[in-house]
Amino acid sequence: MFLLIATLLKFIFFGLVFAIGLAAVLTWMERRQSAYSQDRLGPTRAHFFKIGGKPFTLFGLLHIAADGASMFFKEPVTPKNADKFLFKIAPLIGWTTALVTLALIPFGPSLPSSVFPASWIPEGVETIYLQMAHVDSGILIVLAIGSLGVYGAAIGGWASNNRFALLGGLRATAQSVSYEVALGLTLVGILMAYGSTELGSIVESQNGLLFGFLPAWGLFIQPLGAVLFFIAATAETKRTPFDMPEGESEIIGYFLEYSSMQFGLFMLGEFLEIVVLGALFTTLFLGGWQFPHLIGTDSVSVFGLFTWNGPVAVAVSGTLVFCVKTFFVCSLQLQLRWTLPRFRYDQVMRLGWKTLLPLALINIFVTAGLIWWDPTLSILSYVSIGIILLFVLVVIAGPRRPPQVAHGH
Repeated sequence: MFLLIATLLKFIFFGLVFAIGLAAVLTWMERRQSAYSQDRLGPTRAHFFKIGGKPFTLFGLLHIAADGASMFFKEPVTPKNADKFLFKIAPLIGWTTALVTLALIPFGPSLPSSVFPASWIPEGVETIYLQMAHVDSGILIVLAIGSLGVYGAAIGGWASNNRFALLGGLRATAQSVSYEVALGLTLVGILMAYGSTELGSIVESQNGLLFGFLPAWGLFIQPLGAVLFFIAATAETKRTPFDMPEGESEIIGYFLEYSSMQFGLFMLGEFLEIVVLGALFTTLFLGGWQFPHLIGTDSVSVFGLFTWNGPVAVAVSGTLVFCVKTFFVCSLQLQLRWTLPRFRYDQVMRLGWKTLLPLALINIFVTAGLIWWDPTLSILSYVSIGIILLFVLVVIAGPRRPPQVAHGH
């Protein structure tokens, strides 16, 4: 009974409160962040009253509430010749796969059963994991279940019995399948470096420091893999500049025939996928709950000014650190949406098959050779730091367009 209640509480806090709550916040952030990025006013219409002649919009939050209420109370319309059963379950497929994937991600360090009353713990249980499902082949199951999310777009387009929606579903399916190949290959280097497929073990392997000051995170062990994974994950979530399946202003999408809350579930499910992939990137490349000089094995210390001892302190602090890192990765994806222009579809496919895939294969062979040469990962660390410095030099000293002089000046 205790394990069942613990799993239910983890689902409520990690799945409903954090993931779905953050997905809802991201919808507000996208509007407000886009307004700041593009020097626009943002949502200013939805308000209850005015103060000093100006509408009180509560920083745009009322606009989001108005959107939700509008979609909730609109009448859902189902096309006459559609497959009604598949048409209705298609928006839920993305949600289901995202939440199942989230169940495998460790949100914090494990707790020893001794912190709970002995009468609560079943016999033989020594560790309580801060993840809904502790599976040894975690990353493999994540890739397997995550790849099923594309069925929502494919079934939604086909079940609508609309040729344009079907083409949109095929476009989304082709893009998703193309980038799933690169997404899986970018993780091979991490699996070889840390020697495990269980996500909690991968996080624990990222504990410690490189060269005495640099966190031993996957980002500094596999920088090329991290960049390729982030690009492929952005394409998987159909975010700009990879939002061809949902480019409503130019392209008819797979959700053409959807309305009301069914349309809203597609959109909110997209943000839920952003949260899940942000949590997965944090787990694999940002050390998960690890934070050097702050969170130790049995205590938390803030620059020596404040110390909190015990496994509960480590678990709470680690979970907060994990959530902050995930929020940062999600915010970065939102910023990219309003910074980069949309690609053409042929450019998207060419990038996936002719750039990401060869680079992922090169990263695998180079990583395997360096690990075979030095299993302690020392040489791999030196090479990875060199790659990071090369990235920085390219960004700083890259080509610059000469300033444009206006006519008549």
